[in-house]
Formats: sequence, C-alpha cells, structure tokens
Amino acid sequence: MSKTTLTLPAPAKLNLMLHITGQRDDGYHNLQTLFQIVDYSDELTFAASATGEVRLDTPMAGVAEVDNLIVRAAHLLKQASGSQCGARISIAKRLPMGAGLGGGSSNAATTLVGLNALWQTGLGLAELAEIGLSLGADVPVFVHGVSAWAEGVGEKLEKVVLPTPWFVVITPPCEISTGHIFSHRQLTRNTSPITIAAALGYGGFNDCEALVKELYPDVKMALEWLNQFANARLTGTGSSIFASFDSQTQAEQVVAQLPRHWSGFSAHGVNLSPLHQVAKISTVL
Repeated sequence: MSKTTLTLPAPAKLNLMLHITGQRDDGYHNLQTLFQIVDYSDELTFAASATGEVRLDTPMAGVAEVDNLIVRAAHLLKQASGSQCGARISIAKRLPMGAGLGGGSSNAATTLVGLNALWQTGLGLAELAEIGLSLGADVPVFVHGVSAWAEGVGEKLEKVVLPTPWFVVITPPCEISTGHIFSHRQLTRNTSPITIAAALGYGGFNDCEALVKELYPDVKMALEWLNQFANARLTGTGSSIFASFDSQTQAEQVVAQLPRHWSGFSAHGVNLSPLHQVAKISTVL
C-alpha cells in the first residue's frame, strides 16, 4: 500500500423533492427524487492495518459496532475484493442522525471509496455502488458523488446539473425513523410520475412532509420559522428542513437567528461531492 492513512469527507445530501409513486410487492416504495450534495460533512480517517481486522475507534452512541454502516461497508468491501487488509477507522461526526441528510449512507460510501483506495482493491465506482446498495438506497449516490435524479427505490440514478445556491439546514430536536414514515398508513403513495425536466422546472414537493409535520410538531414549528425567510422544505424522511438562498451572507444571517434549541448550518450546494474533489475521483455516472 502506497499510503497508510487517509482522511476524507462524508458529505450531507438534500432531497430537493421526493415523490412516492407506488409501493412494490416487496414492501419497498417506488420514488422519484432529486439529490443535491452539499459541502457540509462528517470526516472519516482510515489507518491501514496488516492484521486484517476492521476496527471503529469512535463508536456511536446507541449503535452497536456490528450494525454500524461504516464497519459493515468495510467488511463487504473485503468480501467483494478478497482483500486481506484491515483498517482502524475514526469519525468526526457533524451530521445529525435520523435527520434525512444521509449521514449514515454517506459514511458507508466514504468507507467504500476510501478503503478501495487505501487497500488498492481496484474496484470501480459502479462496483462500489452495487456493494453500497445492500447497505441502503442512498449509498450509491454518495459513491458516484454527483447531483442526480433517482428512481426505483433510489438506486436508478441519472446525473443532472443543478443550480448551486447556499442552503440553510435546520434540525429540530427529534430523530425520525425512515421505516416508521414509510410504513405509516397515512403516507401518500400514489403521486403521478413526472419527468426530470418537470422536476427541474417547477421543483416538485416532498410526499413525506405533511405526515412528518403531523407526527412531529417540532418539525412543523421549524418549517414555519424558516418560511419567514424563504420557501422551506423537508429533506428525505428525516427531521431536517432546508431553504435556499442566493448568497452565503444571506444564509449565515438566517443561521445566526436560529432559536437555541435547534441546530443548524449553512452549506453550499455542489454538483461534485467534496469526497470526489478531495480524492480526485473521476465520476462516470
């Protein structure tokens, strides 16, 4: 191995819209969504080990190591590549859990990309995305690292070029289970499919937002607060909401006014992931 350590970002994503067009026989839902990656990230550090052991030095509260997507991604890469290498992994966590920002999926994708490079396993992005899909439907978009239109359960990706505004992202103090939202009987599941051009033209909406607002008053209050400044929307099925602004100054001014019991940040929308910028990876999607 030419390198023994590697530090890489694991960025957040926003679902600019999320339509649920049906439910499949296996219980999963057919979706249409626009993914935009932003330049606000967790940071993972990988140290190569000759022991073959994968070890997470910074465990996450409430998540057993065997269930952690970082550890699972590393083991899946070992199995797929036949690598005998190991790694010690640590994470500087900034993205809230259960927030709809894709933190766990992004951690898994960065692990696949980072260890693929560190272990010199030589797998391509398409192969890494296929491995990642078994960990979660959002993992492939982080592996490919570009803004994308997604269909199916989120795994059918088509690269798009999106505007790159500044975003304010607010997370009220509640965690939301994706499984709980998608299994709820009141969830809208029959939105008519639209084209990419239509989504880019008028923006769409999030079919989960009405239900999340009803079940989680904190999210409703946050949406009402942010709507004072710009059109606020829910991202994914989590608790985070967002709105876009023309400049960093405008976004930071809003963040400065946040009520103390909410967390939030400003971030720049990007069309190429910070992970791929740092790692100098050529995307192929």
